[in-house]
Amino acid sequence: MSGASATSLQSDGCEEFVRAVYHHHATPLLRYAARLLRGDWHKAEDLLQEATARAWKHFASDSTDAISIRPWLFTVVRNLAIDHHRARGIRPPESQPLDDLDLIVDDAIDNILTTQIVLDALGQLAPPHREILTLTYYHGYSVAQAATSLGIPPGTVKSRSYYALRALRDILHAHGIVQP
Repeated sequence: MSGASATSLQSDGCEEFVRAVYHHHATPLLRYAARLLRGDWHKAEDLLQEATARAWKHFASDSTDAISIRPWLFTVVRNLAIDHHRARGIRPPESQPLDDLDLIVDDAIDNILTTQIVLDALGQLAPPHREILTLTYYHGYSVAQAATSLGIPPGTVKSRSYYALRALRDILHAHGIVQP
């Protein structure tokens, strides 16, 4: 309880009443509330505190015995649990904090960064490998078109493409971009 509540309890002489309520009823009320709330122990503790506060308001000044109010406490906890279920049905479920979410933003930054990384990696390739990948992937040449453009046989285009892609993959892997 907060400092102001504790001071209020001491000044009213009701601290013993609240202690007696917790001593005699806390465990069975907490279990009952948790069962009503489908295992939500944190909310069950909140209901127990609210029921105790209501008992203090209603019975502490009447010199009522804290032991004899058990049925009343169970009714209060049941009503609080019903109110909780109704409130959850009305409002949408609580969501995850925004700090924990990985939001996907549809912008061109990822494409720009990927393009820059690939261009840097292409710059590290041997000129024949860079040339074959530029023709086949960036310009969209077929194997026959690339062979004609470079004046080499189609088998050589295929072979260079294979080894150029392997070299590009190794460079990207060395930079931590792709897995082997």
